[in-house]
Amino acid sequence: MGATPQVESAARGAKSSSAIQFLKSGPKKLLINGKWVPAKSGKTFETINPANEEVLALIAEGDKEDINDAVKAARKAYEEGKWPNMNPHQRTRLLLKIADLIEKHGEELAELETLDNGKTIFESKNIDIPIAAEVFRYYAGWATKIYGETNPSEPSIFNFTLREAVGVCGQIIPWNFPLLMASWKIAPALACGNVVVLKPAEQTPLTALRLGELLLEAGIPDGVVNVVTGFGPTAGGALAAHPDVDKVAFTGSGEVGKEILRASAGNLKRVSLELGGKSPNIIFPDADAPAAVFGSMMGIFMTQGQVCCAGSRVFVHESMYDQFTDQLSQMAQGLTLGDPFDPNTRMGPLVSKEQHDRVLGYLKAGKDEGAKAKVGGEAGAMEKGYFVKPTVFVDVKNTMKIAREEIFGPVAAAIPFKDENDAVLQGNDTSYGLAAAVWTKDISRALTVARRLKAGTVWINCYGMLDPISPFGGYKQSGFGRELGKHALELYTQVKSVFAKL
Repeated sequence: MGATPQVESAARGAKSSSAIQFLKSGPKKLLINGKWVPAKSGKTFETINPANEEVLALIAEGDKEDINDAVKAARKAYEEGKWPNMNPHQRTRLLLKIADLIEKHGEELAELETLDNGKTIFESKNIDIPIAAEVFRYYAGWATKIYGETNPSEPSIFNFTLREAVGVCGQIIPWNFPLLMASWKIAPALACGNVVVLKPAEQTPLTALRLGELLLEAGIPDGVVNVVTGFGPTAGGALAAHPDVDKVAFTGSGEVGKEILRASAGNLKRVSLELGGKSPNIIFPDADAPAAVFGSMMGIFMTQGQVCCAGSRVFVHESMYDQFTDQLSQMAQGLTLGDPFDPNTRMGPLVSKEQHDRVLGYLKAGKDEGAKAKVGGEAGAMEKGYFVKPTVFVDVKNTMKIAREEIFGPVAAAIPFKDENDAVLQGNDTSYGLAAAVWTKDISRALTVARRLKAGTVWINCYGMLDPISPFGGYKQSGFGRELGKHALELYTQVKSVFAKL
């Protein structure tokens, strides 16, 4: 149990009266079977504003018993409730209503996201909340378009397939894009007729809980979406291992992803994993230099570098290495680090003290191995908050720790390359394969390199573009399965063959 939060102080900078009221409304509960209930243990934990290290709210600490209740509620809703038999046009209308409610409460949701995560209000308002609404709107359209097939057969047989929901889906989301990642998982699951038990990241539970309220307001039936807050090893582990969960979806670290895969073996539940990255961002000599510098800056410093597909390895042709890294460093130095509610701020704090300490450890490791911080390389000079200065390391070798391991912070490792083949070989020399980028005016080179790079997404002359219509996921240890686009329907449906003797 934590102390009662002093909301006005912890949430200073927030202007939405709805956001303040949500924080003031007492300890946050679990959403199970359409009701808000405390954890069975009675325990709560604190969620912290990373900009000032103050307590925003007390959150119910769900564990195995609460997960059991949520899964039971979801199973009952799936087997006995009206959701799986609902007319798909009704599901479409409900998903559209959820999208409208997200937009209607956009200011409140954006401020809660910034308070809980530390990302700038500019990002929350202009990226996270609008795209979350668009994801629900996109999958609303799919609810009426999930088709089976009729198969050629002999005249005495009618053979066809049905594409059916998987059932109870456990969904475990990360802290870097809390509402957005919830939408990526909940929307396609609901469109296909599934039911959900959602476990938000313990660092950032607020928008998932507020989304739960909006889902009930939209008219989602009891038990169809349940939200259980708690810690990874207890609540998350129980969800991944639960024998009555049919499918688990996880976004987060590779280490935890492997644990979830092992835990899922008990009942051979279906698993999709979107894990880490160490994405190569390759700059050729004929690139539009100003665009490449700006794109590289956005690719690594957006959300303080806490992005799975961040362009953390910047491969620059040796002929322009010094000039390019100078320009990137100057741009990084110009980023305003500070209060995420200040409209002029372009970088807020990291999400937690644990993450802050982790990133500072990598800054030390980079220097110890001989890399040079051309800019940054240290904590922000604020009295409170988990701030780290935007950092560009030069003299980096692809074998260094800062080039091999996912830092998940505002740290770019600039690495020189000799030619196209060298860029591809170094770019692919990683255990990850989530994303990559190529900057060049030569379209033949761009497409050739894009084909050779082992990554689930490749951007050409841009970085970080995402759209609900386009699939997202990784190669190698960046996971398997594709979220977004029509490919996400494969994660949440299964195919049944039916033979009818005529």
